[in-house]
Amino acid sequence: MGFQDASLSEINQIMEQAALASQVYGKMSLISRAGFMRAIAGELDAIRETLLITAMEETHLPQPRLNGELNRTIYQLNSYADACVAGNWLEARIDTAIPEKMPPKPDIRKMLVPLGPVVVFGASNFPFAYSTAGGDTACALAAGCPVIVKAHPAHARTSELAAGAIMAAAGKCGLPKGVFAHIHSSGFEGGRALVSHPAARAVGFTGSFSGGKALFDIASQRKEPITVFSEMGSINPVFLLSEKIRQEAEVVAKMYAASITLSAGQFCTNPGLLVGIDGPDLEHFLDILGSEIQHIKPSSMLHPGIAAAYREKKALALSQQEVRLVAQSDTQAEALEGIPTIASVHGDAFLSNPLLHQEVFGPYSLVIRCRNQEQMLAVARHLEGQLTCTAMATPQDIRDNPQLMDAIGQLCGRFILNGVPTGVEVCLSMHHGGPYPATTDSRYTSVGADGIKRFARPLCFQNWDDQFLPDELKNANPLGIWRTVNDQLTKEPITS
Repeated sequence: MGFQDASLSEINQIMEQAALASQVYGKMSLISRAGFMRAIAGELDAIRETLLITAMEETHLPQPRLNGELNRTIYQLNSYADACVAGNWLEARIDTAIPEKMPPKPDIRKMLVPLGPVVVFGASNFPFAYSTAGGDTACALAAGCPVIVKAHPAHARTSELAAGAIMAAAGKCGLPKGVFAHIHSSGFEGGRALVSHPAARAVGFTGSFSGGKALFDIASQRKEPITVFSEMGSINPVFLLSEKIRQEAEVVAKMYAASITLSAGQFCTNPGLLVGIDGPDLEHFLDILGSEIQHIKPSSMLHPGIAAAYREKKALALSQQEVRLVAQSDTQAEALEGIPTIASVHGDAFLSNPLLHQEVFGPYSLVIRCRNQEQMLAVARHLEGQLTCTAMATPQDIRDNPQLMDAIGQLCGRFILNGVPTGVEVCLSMHHGGPYPATTDSRYTSVGADGIKRFARPLCFQNWDDQFLPDELKNANPLGIWRTVNDQLTKEPITS
């Protein structure tokens, strides 16, 4: 089933409706917003079987993976709804007046308020959790912002079903027309029109560097630039420290073979780079890793475009001087399947060849053979921003490499010790973001309730009578939220 691309006039109408809806939805209570989000979760669960069947047909992902992702999507909606009501994300701050101070100190109160209509671009590799009803949509709705979703053409029917669930929930909750909209656009012009429209106030994107950067540039060149959170490419380097590899080569190798090939390597947190010190211990590790990779069967990639890009980028990487193939799957691959592959290169060649720093999206990882600890540190300092970095290290390794640990921490949004980067827990302490070019703004996360803050801005109220203040800032604290009052975190009302 094909869907017609939205025309520019249709996009204009949708954006104008969103602007009108923003004036209503942005003033709705936290409880009402949360009720809408929970209603969406219920509607998605009600059509679970149809969603899963459709997504399996469009993405070639297996049913268990998709079912788990749908559960995560429903959990995100419910957990962000809880966070919406709790109000911690509002960062309510109150400093009461001190009239006897010279000059007199006014009453000053601040909280986060909605930005306005948010344009969300569905991700190709997560048809549920990072798409139509995914984390960006949930965060924007919690913040009080209408959402306009551009469906990803690779799973357009799945996106249409999810959009229908959201519209059904909006109808049952009695929300204004324009609080949610969904369009199809197979080319770039639809996305450009959405981001360029004066009513758009923010953008959420998960995908390639080229796509995310293009949207960021469009938003920056507007007469009135707007906020863009683009989550883009990341090779998620893993640093293999000497004592750890000497002691646990087999455990680490098997762990990473599984992580590299999970879901055909189609995760933004796939470990695409392993960095170790050349010698017998690293060679032993590579023997085990290579043997594991050889026995892992190729699996289908999301769509022909991603499969073709994987083959092309992998071939280009393997063709570079000094890059050698370590191992690949022994099983013959079908046209749409990605062959699990491990390659290696010496540190000097890696440092001098920027092409080897680029992401190869799929079940591929490059091992860098460093001469010594100094070159490992040089590699860490040479890399660009990442979503994640990992240290496979013993306590002694950490003590012996303080500069390396500091350099790795400067690179990423999530620093992992003795684990794999694949798997992003939905919780308040998670940070799924990172320095450019991993994202366009490393201060924010796209996973966890702190992601709500991406779609809000501070508004300060000075010398307002209590009766005219938002409930979040009133003396009585009628919402019962945590607030910082005169530098003290409290839920207590202000009585004097």
